[in-house]
Parts: sequence; C-alpha cells; structure tokens
Amino acid sequence: MPTEEKFDAIVVGAGPAGSAAAYTMARAGLSVVLIERGEYPGAKNVMGGVMYGRMLADVIPTFPADAPIERVIVEERLWITTADSAVTVGHKTAAPPSGIPNAFTVLRAKFDRWFASKAEEAGALLVPATVVEDVIIRDGKVVGVRTGRADGDLYADVVVLCDGVHSFLVKKAGLQSREIEPHEVALAVKEIIALPPEVIQERFNVGEGQGVTVELYGDVTQGMGGYGFIYTNRESLSVGVGALLSHLMRTKITPYALLEHVKQHPLVQPLIAGGQVVEYLAHAIPEGGYKAMPRLYGDGVLVAGDAALMVNGVHREGSNLAMTAGRLAGETVIEAKARGDFSASSLAAYRTRLQQSFVLQDLQKYQHVPQFVDQHPELLAIYPQLVNHAVHEMLTVDGVPKREKQRQIWKYVTTQRSLWRLVRDAYHAWKVMR
Repeated sequence: MPTEEKFDAIVVGAGPAGSAAAYTMARAGLSVVLIERGEYPGAKNVMGGVMYGRMLADVIPTFPADAPIERVIVEERLWITTADSAVTVGHKTAAPPSGIPNAFTVLRAKFDRWFASKAEEAGALLVPATVVEDVIIRDGKVVGVRTGRADGDLYADVVVLCDGVHSFLVKKAGLQSREIEPHEVALAVKEIIALPPEVIQERFNVGEGQGVTVELYGDVTQGMGGYGFIYTNRESLSVGVGALLSHLMRTKITPYALLEHVKQHPLVQPLIAGGQVVEYLAHAIPEGGYKAMPRLYGDGVLVAGDAALMVNGVHREGSNLAMTAGRLAGETVIEAKARGDFSASSLAAYRTRLQQSFVLQDLQKYQHVPQFVDQHPELLAIYPQLVNHAVHEMLTVDGVPKREKQRQIWKYVTTQRSLWRLVRDAYHAWKVMR
C-alpha cells in the first residue's frame, strides 16, 4: 500500500481567501499545500479590480512593500444614471495617504501571483495547474483531496475550501445540499482597455499613481439588479458591468450586450475613447448574502471567500471579506493543531471569529437586500429617473421661482410614483438596510 502524503493543511484555491489562509498557517510553522487549478495564481481569477489595504496588512505585515499595486484610490465616484445624464456623488482626498492605502486597484494575474508567492516564502507548497476533483472522507471526516494527477491523493488534518462560487467541493464535504438560486448569483463581464497613463490621469484629474473608481447605477443595467464600474489601472481601465443571473434570464439580455450598453453611455464614452481592448473576462459573483451561505465548518474542513458566498453586494466588497476569512480560518487551524483536535466542535471557533469580525456582522446586516433587489427591479429604473429629473430641474436657471420648481418636481414625482408607493418604498428600503 503506498504511503499517504500528509500535511497539516490543504488549501484549495489560490485567490485572496486561499492565499491568506495558506500564508497565515505556513508562517506559524504548519505544513501547508496550496492547490490552484490555473496555470498560475490569478490565471482563472476575475473581479472588478479593487482591493482593500487594511485587511491585506492584517495578513501580511510588510504590505504594501513590493505589492503590485496599479493605482492608489484617491477618489470614489457614484453615478445614478439615465440614458443621457447622471447625478454624481463622491469623495476625494488631496493625495494618497502614506502607509497603508485604504483601497487600490490591481490586475488579478499579477496580484494573485504575488500573494501566493508570499505564502510560498512563508513555507507553503504551491501546486498550480491542478484540479481538485473530490474531497476524501473517512468516518464522516474530511481527511484530504483527490486531484486529477496520477497518484494525486493528498491528505491533511484540515482542508480549507476557497475554490470560488459554485464550489462543488462544498457540497461534497456536506456543507451545503441545495443549489444556488439564479437570484443569488450575478454574472459580471469586463474589459481591460489600454490607455497611456498620462491620458488616464488627465481624464480622471489625478496625479501619477493616483486612481479613481466610478460605479454606475440606473440605466446602465437596463432595469436589472446590478451596477457598472470603471476602475483606473496604471496603463488601462477596467470597465465592466454585472447583473443578477435571474434578471439576465428574464430580460434575455446578453452580458456582452449589457457591457456594450455601458460603454456607449454618453458619459462613459469620453473616458474610454481611443482605448484598445486587450482582454475580455467574465465571472460569477455570489450575491445571495448571509441567507445563502453554506455551513462554514465541519469535521476536518473549513470554507472561506466566494466558496462561502462572502460578498457584501451593497458596498461592493468581496476581496476584503475573503482575505479576513482566510486569515481567520488559518488562525483557527493553528489553534486546532495545538489542541490536536480537528473535529467540527473544535473548528467551530472559526465561525465565532467571523462573528466577532465585520465579515458576518456586515453580511447579517444586509441579509434581506438580495431578495428585495430580486423582487423589485423596477425601483432601479424608476428612482434614478426621478432623482435625475429633480436635480436637473433645480439646477436649470430659467426664471421659474424655486418654490414653483419644487411644486413641479413633486407633481412629476407623484405622477410617476404615488405617495403611498413612495412611503412604502422608503419603508422597505429602510427595513432591509437598517
């Protein structure tokens, strides 16, 4: 009988959650193998492109030294769009803060490679281009994974699953039995559009190394739950859009057509004019929130990141939840190793850690939002139109007294949405966001 190769921990998936978990455990002296299905970390990973510094620094104390940051975000803009206009709000700082940046843009192919290399430097064994086909279970406990390689069974005291949304390994491990519903996942597409750095800086009114995020709601998603985005990289823009899968199925609009709609918006066109599309990417994003999450631990197994559906759609946050969850999973395994106990009751400390952090607290706060957005997509078309109309009227100087303008605006609003429905919408919005 061949000798079983055993580690303290196996981490499946070298995204933000997986690399954070592997780094944390390896740094503590545990033997860790980090398995990635792509040819290299980042080859299969896609997201908008914004990461958060504080959560990364909690994992890697030397951050931001040598990190492949594209641009430090100094301005965040939000556009509430109609077909030809937008009400804009935002926040801008005078200059990038010294030390740890709040937010920054990355290209995942570069960033994930760097993050995984930090885990390697700490002592983890990175195994790329390897598909994990199953978990190995003995006596009800996860004891390893089965890969597609010859003699590819690997064993460990704990397996940490960070293999992304639609993780079949989570089901194999007995942590979730039901299928993810179409309204619990969004499909996002984006293009990387190359532009010279000086052009980006001029168009977005920032200096060298400074960046801007623009997030677009309203007309850009054609009545579907979702949003568009423009993120500045060093020599390119990440331009994309995402919408709930249930809404894409209902409207029959293709993701590519939706992206073209965003790019053709008259306020977006000047920002991307003259750029060359160098990459097209698509990615499923978990949007079901707290109510859709699987069980987070079991005998010999933990789950983190997108595999655990850890995305805060209201604040467009995912990577920060993933990195924090990966770190907390690693810390839980380190303590379990010291006790010599990897049972579900021992690993339950992982959920306690998550509950004490912002991860579960934020997900619980917004747990009713996904269902509300799925059931009321019309609000995403009605209110941007009403807001733009009201602001446009108030800013138009045409000799009409302001009090009369207010009356006209109110009359227009109530003809589009009755007073009762306005009150009801406000109440429901308060209820799901409180």
